[in-house]
Amino acid sequence: MTPFLAPLTAFTATLLLNAWLVNSRFAALTLDHPNRRSLHRSPIPRTGGIGIHAGVLLALGLVGPGLPAALWPALAILLAVSLLNDVREIAPHWRLAAHLAAAALFAAGVLAEHGIAASVLAALGLAWMANLYNFMDGSDGLAGGMALIGFSFYGVAAAIAGGTAFALVNFSIAASAAAFLVFNFHPARIFMGDAGSVPLGFLAAALGILGWLREDWTWWFPLLVFSPFIADASVTLARRFCAGEKIWRAHRDHYYQRLVQLGWGHRKTALAEYALMLACGAAGLTVLAAPVTIQFALLGTACAAYLALITAIGRAWGRRAAAAGHEAAP
Repeated sequence: MTPFLAPLTAFTATLLLNAWLVNSRFAALTLDHPNRRSLHRSPIPRTGGIGIHAGVLLALGLVGPGLPAALWPALAILLAVSLLNDVREIAPHWRLAAHLAAAALFAAGVLAEHGIAASVLAALGLAWMANLYNFMDGSDGLAGGMALIGFSFYGVAAAIAGGTAFALVNFSIAASAAAFLVFNFHPARIFMGDAGSVPLGFLAAALGILGWLREDWTWWFPLLVFSPFIADASVTLARRFCAGEKIWRAHRDHYYQRLVQLGWGHRKTALAEYALMLACGAAGLTVLAAPVTIQFALLGTACAAYLALITAIGRAWGRRAAAAGHEAAP
């Protein structure tokens, strides 16, 4: 098989299907109407996830037979529940239950020999990654760009380790994301919806675990590659929880959402996030084979950098709120 056949298949299928979905009558069934969480002002079809995963599944049919059997039913559950939620909203607790069931199914299938504790921890991490990816899908080009860059670094790391087939799996997901970005970069004409973001988050965690089990990379590599999403969503959730807010309700308090509202706009925010994603992936790839002390020094540096970024955005947001309060005062 030609090495690039699978990624090319993924890209072409996603591009063609999303080109049709953008203007089809089917798009009207899943319009994303603006709400409290939204940064867009007019209804946008959220059918892009169908195109993404149609391309991914076609490509995986070519290169994915070696993937664990537990991956397929878990992915099917997430796709079905997420697509149904896009068409007709499902209560949050039922969605979470489905996410946990899919995550537990996969974790039990691939980590059984590592003990119950490892399986439970992995299941919680898988479910959280699926949800945080959905939380971070709120600005044009952001989630698609994270998929393109994140899975590309997975592919490069797997190729360096000699896992050609596993590398092609990751490159195929990245290729589907690239095709989706043709229609999703600002101004977006289509969103990926839950059917796109939830399975992508799950795949980011699931393939991260598989790469670790295959010894293609060490445990921290997936965390660092996808850290722009992990850090933003986790800190935002913790901040809202500590403030006594209902964390399951729609909001616009993520740091990327604050950047958009601070005047950066969708395009500049996306490009800045891309730069951060590339820096994290490149740094992780560079030190994968380095001594453990250098690896941990990188992780410490990354934590300090995120703390500085979060603090800077928080202060800018505070100044904005103070200025708005001053203008509103009589």
